[in-house]
Amino acid sequence: MLRRTLLAAPLALLAAPALAQSAAPPRTRWIVNSSEGLDALAFLGPLSGKPFYARYYEAEIAAFKPRLSPATTEALMSLHAGSDAAGGLLWPGLALVFSGGPVATLGDVLASLDAAETVLKPPLQASAYWDPADWDGFLAGRERLRIVLSGLRDAGFVEFRRDLAQAAVAKRKADLAPLLARLDIIAEQERLLGRELDPQVEIDLAWFCRPHGVRVQGQRFIAHVGASDQVMVLTAAHEILHPPFDMAGPTAKACLAVLEKDALFTRILAEKDKGTGYNTLDGILNEDTCQALDQIIQERVGYVVRPAAERWTKGDQGMHVLAAGLYGLLKADGYDRTGGDLEAWMLAAATSGKLAPPSLHAAAAKVLNRPADQLWVTPRTAPT
Repeated sequence: MLRRTLLAAPLALLAAPALAQSAAPPRTRWIVNSSEGLDALAFLGPLSGKPFYARYYEAEIAAFKPRLSPATTEALMSLHAGSDAAGGLLWPGLALVFSGGPVATLGDVLASLDAAETVLKPPLQASAYWDPADWDGFLAGRERLRIVLSGLRDAGFVEFRRDLAQAAVAKRKADLAPLLARLDIIAEQERLLGRELDPQVEIDLAWFCRPHGVRVQGQRFIAHVGASDQVMVLTAAHEILHPPFDMAGPTAKACLAVLEKDALFTRILAEKDKGTGYNTLDGILNEDTCQALDQIIQERVGYVVRPAAERWTKGDQGMHVLAAGLYGLLKADGYDRTGGDLEAWMLAAATSGKLAPPSLHAAAAKVLNRPADQLWVTPRTAPT
């Protein structure tokens, strides 16, 4: 389901310095909400029983999963199997589709499912995430999804989530307000992308979304209600960058033409854990470009969660070698200081040889502090 799902990798926290404050009043407008409908979709991850999700929700799964009928469970596992076969992640893809319609309640999501062609398709089709094959896949799973969502409703999901999340969401919204009011993420993103962005950023606080931070339609992302201030800020710094340029345009095609010939990325895609997402080369290009940029933003605002070498050595089995290489190349060019037109910079990098293995691997090796022929270490566990 939706192969180009945009995800923020989970971040382990280090001590971070205080935020740098701009002399100019922040242009970014922050909105913090919470959505029962999106949280219901997120719960489909833990309810699968996959360790990638279940490790965060053992108590919730034990309490709720026995309430589900066999038909609901069978439909859920069938949806996951289809999404896995397509190289995607089920609930983030569904959240992307449904975020174009009303999602305040589980009832809203069910109503949108019934009217998908008129409620969900137009906004998705107008967005940067439209893909006809993905939409066809969504429609193919509609009847199974209706069984699953109706099963959640009948099992008392609304009350279950309310008891877990309502007080936590209210407190987190109050805590975030003074921090976000003085933080101007949009200005930094515009400087690095070279284009104007909508100043409004919306955070949707969820209970069941771990370990993801998920970008959906608009400048809106889903984050766990218990995530730290650092993760909230840096998820925003990352997610709003997606897509960094037109992923179906000439720049992306030029970059992919170079990266497709790089045996390193063929190995990474073959050997990595599929459960981490980013299972296509275009997905890696999208994600790793944003990771390189958000690392620069972290440094600029004085809020570095992980130094670059540690982040890309430990995160997602060390698969984000492209992010390390792009970060190194951008820094070497002084782009972190000057900003510019990212799409033009990427096209020049693809056509000039900067993205070719000798240049890209050397840049990544310098950032990661390891030999260029050891940028990817095959995981000890077999890919899933």
